[in-house]
Amino acid sequence: MQLLAVGLNHTTAPVALRERLAFAPDQLGSAVRAARNWFQRLDGRGSDEAAILSTCNRTELYAASGAANPLDAGAQFLADFHHLNYSELRPHLYMLPQHEAVRHTFRVASGLDSMVLGETQILGQIKDAIRTADEAGGLGTYLHQLFQRSFSVAKEVRSTTEIGAHSVSMAAASVRLSQRIFDKLSEQNVLFIGAGEMIDLCATHFAAQNPRSITVANRTLERGELLAHRFNGKAVRLADLQTQLHQYDILISSTASSLPLIGLGMVERAIKARRHKPMFMVDLAVPRDIEPEVGRLNDVFLYTVDDLGKVVQAGIENRQAAVAQAEAIIETRVQSFMHWVDDRAVVPVIQGLQENGEAIRLAELERARKLLAKGEDIDAVLEALSKGLTAKFMHGPQQALHRAQGSERAQLAELLPQLFRGRR
Repeated sequence: MQLLAVGLNHTTAPVALRERLAFAPDQLGSAVRAARNWFQRLDGRGSDEAAILSTCNRTELYAASGAANPLDAGAQFLADFHHLNYSELRPHLYMLPQHEAVRHTFRVASGLDSMVLGETQILGQIKDAIRTADEAGGLGTYLHQLFQRSFSVAKEVRSTTEIGAHSVSMAAASVRLSQRIFDKLSEQNVLFIGAGEMIDLCATHFAAQNPRSITVANRTLERGELLAHRFNGKAVRLADLQTQLHQYDILISSTASSLPLIGLGMVERAIKARRHKPMFMVDLAVPRDIEPEVGRLNDVFLYTVDDLGKVVQAGIENRQAAVAQAEAIIETRVQSFMHWVDDRAVVPVIQGLQENGEAIRLAELERARKLLAKGEDIDAVLEALSKGLTAKFMHGPQQALHRAQGSERAQLAELLPQLFRGRR
């Protein structure tokens, strides 16, 4: 079984491509099953494993497979599932085998591969993805162990380093960018579209600036009301935005919608109603919630998740010591995990030896019982039993030594005495 990770992220692909490769939450389970079946058709053994992580910054397929070329198979699956041209997708993919895949998994879980270095949201997203993969039947011994260890590594990194210190979150970056457009956020009306964790974080940061009003628009009004209530705001339905969008100066959106919620025509009408007063928009969703064409309007300042990524990189030099410490921890844990993988690889060999030894034992025991049943002397039977066991156990190694030649014989001559050095 070969471990692998295949995917793309904010450093290898623009948001326009990431949104085409993203998996909607309600299709993750079926996608995991499809990936596992994909590998099983190539492998033929039925023991393949698969899990998929899909966020605004990355889409990654993790697998354990016995297929001949599992990395190529994983890349082909991603292209095939999303009906993408493989030659167009391939330059943006990283394809990581064995220990490289393990190292990548540990780094992602620890926040070292995130747009916001050291951020903690990714760990929860991984846990959700693994829970979905497990429910879909995608996890087996290898991936289960891999991700359990990744959670432990992430905890160790965060508790023993300052990897999260001095970091600027996407939410804080949104506030900073909005302050470039509006001098006083206390005079602005802020709209949040969605009610998930990212919107919760953004609302917390903007609420600290005491804006004139906070509104939450969500598909489910009740959930929107729960979030809005925490910030003394109000909730509206998404459908209401068609007639109310012009009321808001700042708009932050992060939903799991597969199609844009805010179109060019809607924003054009809002700008006209506002008499061309500027609007600041941040689209944190992948796929995007706001049509890209909106950014071309003169009175709209639209930022994507990639734009914010440039802001959060500020101050990264202050965390280099913590990064080096975290990388050292991860490298040690990678070696430990690969040792476990190597041990797993010899399990079938050990099982075969045990089964062969048991067959020899049972055969000699049956022979001894027959001799005893005939009335043979007990000491003579025990003598024969011990000699029979020894002869049969030594037959294979002796034959191997006789057949071997050159360096192979020299290696066997060195190893066999160590293998058969028993306790006295």
